[in-house]
Amino acid sequence: MSEVCQLKRVFLLSPNAIFVILPSPNQTRIRMMAKRFQFNFLKLLNVFLVCCGLLLGSQTFAQEVNPLERDPRAARVGGSLFRAQCATCHGADAKGIETIDAPDLTLMFTRDGVNDGSVFQVIRDGVPGSIMPPHSFTDTEVWTLVSYLRSVAVAGTTSPIDGDPRRGLTLFNENCALCHRVNGRGGSLGPDLSAITSRRSQTALVNSIRDPSANIGRRFKPVTLVTTANDLVQGTIKSEDAFSIQIMDSNQILRGFRKSALREVIHEETSLMPNFSDSDLSNSDIDDVLSFLQSNQ
Repeated sequence: MSEVCQLKRVFLLSPNAIFVILPSPNQTRIRMMAKRFQFNFLKLLNVFLVCCGLLLGSQTFAQEVNPLERDPRAARVGGSLFRAQCATCHGADAKGIETIDAPDLTLMFTRDGVNDGSVFQVIRDGVPGSIMPPHSFTDTEVWTLVSYLRSVAVAGTTSPIDGDPRRGLTLFNENCALCHRVNGRGGSLGPDLSAITSRRSQTALVNSIRDPSANIGRRFKPVTLVTTANDLVQGTIKSEDAFSIQIMDSNQILRGFRKSALREVIHEETSLMPNFSDSDLSNSDIDDVLSFLQSNQ
């Protein structure tokens, strides 16, 4: 058997006793080979990490700044780590899992005061009182996660929308305010539209007006409940488990039901929001509404 074969055999059987059980005639030579191999391997690993831009070494970075923000490879590494460690709660696409009320992380950077440093701290320390635990990731690993979340973050409407915000206010009050609110005013059956243009592109907002059933947001899924008295109760689901369901009904009243007291729970596919065709709202009308929303964010 060659010296290399002896080395492989002994290393696999006893990694911590590599120099003890080798035949004594070759002990010195094999020891030198093993040390040279170990040194070259570690050197190669360090070079690989440096090339990837992920070896921070002993340098300390301020946690407000992501040292990997200009390295696109960091987002790819962070994506792999996210899918392995975070997707169970937040989904492989980072948009959350409705059944456990895990938040949509693609919207995280649209919130006031959220930056790379605050996201770093949330990942590291967790969220007290929630299912989000602290993590023991290295700083490098946390920064790659921040880079990944930046890469999938929703981009809002950055350029001014060409419309008349005053006329948009009138149109909003006539067509939207019954179910939607802006800055604390309006209904609650549909999503709060305060700062919506900072979270959604203009195209996405137009599509949601023209075809609201194409993409219904979490916590606004439509449902019809059939009671034991055969009464129909329509609304949007706020929470649901195997035994109960909580909804906001079409009169915008929060209500809870035991499923054992219901004949049927029908999860609808059509949004409670009506489609607004060109005859209902022209493209110019929609631009005015969106201009109003943008002016109030």
